Amino acid sequence: MAHIDYYFATLSPYTYLGGTRLEDIAAKHGATIAYKPVDIVALFGRTGGTPPKDRHPSRQEYRAQELRRQSKKTGLPLNIQPAHWPTNGAPAAYAFIAAQNAGGGDLGKLAHAITRCVWADEKDIAEDAIVRACLEEAGFDPSLADSGLLEGAETYAANLEEAAERGVFGAPFYIVDGDERFWGQDRMDDLDDYLSDIKA
Repeated sequence: MAHIDYYFATLSPYTYLGGTRLEDIAAKHGATIAYKPVDIVALFGRTGGTPPKDRHPSRQEYRAQELRRQSKKTGLPLNIQPAHWPTNGAPAAYAFIAAQNAGGGDLGKLAHAITRCVWADEKDIAEDAIVRACLEEAGFDPSLADSGLLEGAETYAANLEEAAERGVFGAPFYIVDGDERFWGQDRMDDLDDYLSDIKA
C-alpha cells in the first residue's frame, strides 16, 4: 500500500485549488495520507523562495494570471486579492493538528474548508469562530479549536523542519513512499499516474 506525506499550507491558494482531489486519488489506489500543515512563508525562507509580496512585479502578475486560469480549470471560485490574506494561518493549522489527533472527521474536507475560507469565502481563518465552523463542517468537534495548542505548535514547527529536510519548498507538496516528490496541485495527474505504475 502506497503512502503519501502531504505538506500543505492553510494560506496557500494552490492548496485550496487542489480541492479534495488528493483524497480521491488516494482512495482510488488504496493509499494512505499523512497530513502535514506547514508555515509556508517560513519554508520559503528556509528553501530559497520569496513570499508573494516580495516578488518582482512580473512574477506577481504571472501568479495572478495563473491563479485565474487554475480557478477556471478546477471550477473552484477564487478571489485573487482576498480580504483576509495574508493573515495568521497558525491557529487553523493547530486546530487541524488537533483534529488529526482526535479523529472522527474528514481531514481532506477540513483542509479544503480552511483554505476555501481564505480564497473564496472572504473569511479570516485567524478568528476562532471561523476555525470552529470549519471543524464542524468537516465532522469534528468545534471545541478542538481550543485544545492541544502547545502540541499543535510543536507539531507545526516539527513539520517545517521535516519539510525542509525532505526537499519540500512549496505547497501543496506530495511525497510518496519516502522520496518520490510532486509539487503543486497541477501535478496530481502525475501523482495519479505514478501510483498506477507502482501498483502494476
